[in-house]
Amino acid sequence: MRPLPVYLSAEEWIARHMPPDDYFFAWQVAPTVICGRHQDVASEVDLHFCAEHGIDVYRRKSGGGAVFADCNNIMFSHIAPAAAVQDAFSDYTSRVVAALRALGLDAEASGRNDILVGGKKVAGNAYYKCNDRSIVHGTMLYDTDAALMGGALTPARAKLESHKVVSVPSRITTVRSHLPELTLEAFMEHMLAYICDGDIRLPDEAASEIENISRPYFVETFGNESISRVHAERVAGAGTVVAETVLSPEGIIKYVRLSGDFFALPPFDAAMARLSGVRHAAADIAAALGPEPIMAGIDNAALAACIAASTTVIESN
Repeated sequence: MRPLPVYLSAEEWIARHMPPDDYFFAWQVAPTVICGRHQDVASEVDLHFCAEHGIDVYRRKSGGGAVFADCNNIMFSHIAPAAAVQDAFSDYTSRVVAALRALGLDAEASGRNDILVGGKKVAGNAYYKCNDRSIVHGTMLYDTDAALMGGALTPARAKLESHKVVSVPSRITTVRSHLPELTLEAFMEHMLAYICDGDIRLPDEAASEIENISRPYFVETFGNESISRVHAERVAGAGTVVAETVLSPEGIIKYVRLSGDFFALPPFDAAMARLSGVRHAAADIAAALGPEPIMAGIDNAALAACIAASTTVIESN
């Protein structure tokens, strides 16, 4: 069982080097919290609890929220030719839902990126683009340690209230709770056999290249992360958006950081870079962001209003 960055890097290697096609694989990790690309980790994860209980914490390149995984979960990855974010999710979730229903489970896709069984979440998924390929990956809760999950994840209260629940474990279910006689090994075999039509072995040279890709994942540490949360909004269809803005004394944007469990679209980085030097007003921000959406589920005008609503921190230097 390898650390999470190895498997995320394998996804990237496949997206960059394998012929255009659909690729699907399953993997497992030791207890790990996997944070979304834009998340304020300190508000979503109890880092002290994770350190005390030997839970690794990594940030992935896809958007969405923090998830907990351990050896009772199965992680799935689907690499396919590029598609719009919701199309990529639909393609992936329809395959997984069909495989779960073949076991007799009452499975359905829900919201942007979740899969439910019996009305509760059994899988959460995230998306990003790499080398003009779509990558969708996520957790599948065969079983889980609810105490570790509940202790490691500390989601924002607004997010929990939007789901009308009081804790993380109350939102989830597991395959094992519905099919107690089905072993983890048999479940994984079923899912792969149902979704895949053959096996592919990566070439030997892939191993060293995957190791090189994985190195940046190990660099970021969250213990010293200090984020001043200045404006948070729960946007229906997009997720939580937290805007932190640093201004000059003249009211000109020096820096904007957006965090949350949203899914960024490819123009995101370039558009955010254009905000430096812009007046801190919704119209100016929207003009700098441009017409092409940079976040799934919210247009740039609404996003600009969110950024403009942020309480500001004035720097004199």
